[in-house]
Amino acid sequence: MTKVAPKYRSVFISDLHLGSKGAQAEAVAEFLKHNTAERLYLVGDIIDGWRLKKKWHWPQSHTNVVRRILTASKRGTEVIYIVGNHDEFLRAFLQFKVSFGRIKIRNRAVHLGEDGKRYLVVHGDMFDGMMRADRKWIMHLGDHAYNLLLWANTKLNTVRRWFNLPYWSLSQALKKKTKRALNHSHNYEGHVAAYCRRKGFDGAICGHIHVAEMREIDGITYMNDGDWVESCTALVEHHDGRWELVEHTPDVMIKTPELKLRSVAA
Repeated sequence: MTKVAPKYRSVFISDLHLGSKGAQAEAVAEFLKHNTAERLYLVGDIIDGWRLKKKWHWPQSHTNVVRRILTASKRGTEVIYIVGNHDEFLRAFLQFKVSFGRIKIRNRAVHLGEDGKRYLVVHGDMFDGMMRADRKWIMHLGDHAYNLLLWANTKLNTVRRWFNLPYWSLSQALKKKTKRALNHSHNYEGHVAAYCRRKGFDGAICGHIHVAEMREIDGITYMNDGDWVESCTALVEHHDGRWELVEHTPDVMIKTPELKLRSVAA
């Protein structure tokens, strides 16, 4: 039997939040089934330890995602699990360079792109001012508000389905229209770019803020793979070095235009 070559050179996904009711686990499993890669980066917040600590929620669909990841690893995909803030319980294992089977657990990684650039791969919570020890209570409060918003979003889209209307993200719409949310995203992106510049990286690949984006910030390539709670997006690297954001909905793959960089002050 001829072995089929992986569809992509690399795939980056983050913020699955398995263990929370907002996780789009069926969409994740379907995406992983049809989109193979030489390397799969799980860029943090794959498991939502914050939610599981408060209330256990782990349906079969969440187990199916884990099985898809393990199957990919077994079939030769290099899987790198980058720890985030919601799965920070895994950071206790980092000092031992732990691997679960063929899955490497890391705090960060360096990805050498086909385009010749060195990319820092990190979840990104370290660049979020709200993650400071004296402000973490705000993050937890925001987490409660966010989950309430996701609940409202689920109810809204149930009604939309009755009228054969497509899925629409209430929380994403609010983010795009709220100045404070926009400022938070831009500050975050600027911090990421500034860090990469200081450390000699050509670019960064991260998650955390649930906003998929590809742009250039003063010579640094900033790429965020989004999330699988609201937007269901992934960042993919083609074998010829092209980068692309893809949005996954059942039976549909919506691709963004090829990476068009624009200069923005950090």
